[in-house]
Amino acid sequence: MWTVVYMANSKQDAENIQKILVDEGFLVKVKPISKNNVEGTSEVLVPRSEVEEAHNILMQRGF
Repeated sequence: MWTVVYMANSKQDAENIQKILVDEGFLVKVKPISKNNVEGTSEVLVPRSEVEEAHNILMQRGF
């Protein structure tokens, strides 16, 4: 099951977070909040079993 690890305010932020996590070896999905998502707000998801570790990586990077 996929779990939200970060809420990005823009498509660019979501892509940056995704790159960081992928570079660290995580499986990552980015999901827009809605189909009419003009602002680009997106959920960044990782497998449930990796949430804590992914969150720790993001905290170390200042997110």
